[in-house]
Amino acid sequence: MNPYIIFSQTKLQCVSDGTIKPLLENCESAAKILVLVLPQLGDFDSLEYAWWLQREAQNLANQKIAIRAVGIGNLTSGRKFCEYTGFPQENLFVDENAELHQKLNLYPGLKVSVPGLSLGQKSWLNLMLMCAGIGSPGTLKEVFRGYKGDKQAPQLIADDEMIEGTPLPAFKGSFFKLAGGSGFQRPFELATLRLKNMVEVLKNWSTYVPSSAYLTQRGGTFLFNNQGELLYEHRDPGILGFAANMSQPLSFLPIDN
Repeated sequence: MNPYIIFSQTKLQCVSDGTIKPLLENCESAAKILVLVLPQLGDFDSLEYAWWLQREAQNLANQKIAIRAVGIGNLTSGRKFCEYTGFPQENLFVDENAELHQKLNLYPGLKVSVPGLSLGQKSWLNLMLMCAGIGSPGTLKEVFRGYKGDKQAPQLIADDEMIEGTPLPAFKGSFFKLAGGSGFQRPFELATLRLKNMVEVLKNWSTYVPSSAYLTQRGGTFLFNNQGELLYEHRDPGILGFAANMSQPLSFLPIDN
């Protein structure tokens, strides 16, 4: 089935007011509609994707691109996600059982079965295997890119920005100049953002991940014009694979980078 038809028929709980409403409500006047189907709201990919969207929020608004996101979680995890990332509550919907992901046939992740393990234990085992690159192509390469830097990616942290929320003492973004300069993604810069996200989730694990049943479930990105025609889609192949071009995750959009 056409993804747009699925989205247009989907009703989910909106984080802003807790009501069940159509996913594409109030998108009629948009030039384009961007629908993000996220993994768990505490997943690396979900938090990092939201960071990029907030970075380009004004550009997206200028281009009249309506954004709707669906993440695996409940109302509490949705509100925590928005509080941390700045993602607008009115644009985020929650799906506790990943039903939308299943309708879209998105990659459910590795499903190695070991006798004697509970559902939660199996999910954790498969998640760890995926983090090691098993059943998750590109994950290890992307992890290493976060440490070694990337001259094809923009600078992520401003020189005057204070970095807090990691196990390290707070420090200014200008520190990364020592690792290679400025104007591009410096060594350890992306890894630092990911570390900050990891600390946030681990501190609030039960809030972000109310159920471990869908730890491995991956997401997808869908862009439509105002006639509902599919302009672009990306189906996540594994962890840290939420974009076809991870150096410039939003390069498929008509925005000024």
